[in-house]
Amino acid sequence: MHTGLRITAFAAALAATFGTAYGVGRGVDPLVAESAPAPHDRHGGVSAQPEEAREGGGREGHGATPPGGLQVTENGYTLDLATPRVTAGQRTELRFTVRDGDGEAVTAYQREHGKELHLVLASRDLVTYRHLHPTRAADGTWSTPVDLPRAGGYRVLADFTPAKKNAENLTLGADLAASGRYEPAHLPAPDGTVGVDGYQVELAGSLRPGRESGLKLTVSRDGEPVTDLQPYLGAYGHLVALRSGDLAYLHVHPNGEPGDGTTEPGPEISFTAAAPSGGTYRLFLDFQHRGEVHTAAFTVRAGSAPGTQDSGGHGH
Repeated sequence: MHTGLRITAFAAALAATFGTAYGVGRGVDPLVAESAPAPHDRHGGVSAQPEEAREGGGREGHGATPPGGLQVTENGYTLDLATPRVTAGQRTELRFTVRDGDGEAVTAYQREHGKELHLVLASRDLVTYRHLHPTRAADGTWSTPVDLPRAGGYRVLADFTPAKKNAENLTLGADLAASGRYEPAHLPAPDGTVGVDGYQVELAGSLRPGRESGLKLTVSRDGEPVTDLQPYLGAYGHLVALRSGDLAYLHVHPNGEPGDGTTEPGPEISFTAAAPSGGTYRLFLDFQHRGEVHTAAFTVRAGSAPGTQDSGGHGH
């Protein structure tokens, strides 16, 4: 697709219907399936910090469970996106409903980390990312304002647990098209340190296909470690991983939480995670300091250390 191509309403409709990946960077590595997906916890991510993973260097994933966000309908629930198209650069009210197997709007949810539903909005090229918390009306309709900076294809991912007894956590996904002047973007190359809003965040550890492993992120500012991170949604940091290509969703949480007597408010935030397959991923860390939430984004390749190429990888 050439620079300067204007996406028409027809093309946007096609994107919404067929999930056309308008913005996938041409330098992104192809997805290579290497292992079965790891088992998932009730938060829609991989199982968190098992003893054998922490002491024995990880374990192989068994009982393959698909990663979240790949389906619009799962376990009898459907993500009904009422706003499948928006215009880039214009503030729009994004509206959607979660429906049960009878087609009725779901109006009762379990609260996870202080919210009934977590909404992730990401461009297909994984350059634009939003972690949103929409408002639910009494009739079950969710809404949140969005202002997408670039035209192209996006994925809307809703992470929630119905209030129904023994209900499982789900992450449902639907396609969103943003019309306007399309400019292709390349996914940033892997780098172990990134800067955001005057902060520096360093990533240590690696994301491994089918095997749980540790990830440690260290936050500093002006060369000094940040030791007074503030709780955000009940934790010192939240980490979302999206797989390049299909935007498979992993939502993992840190090892420990504020007030548990052992977890310090920085500078380090540690996670346990596993990739469902090999390939290129984008990691998004949300953390709060001095009353503001910041997002640090990393490009990683499953099986490689941060900032390095794997044996089959190609540079961007």
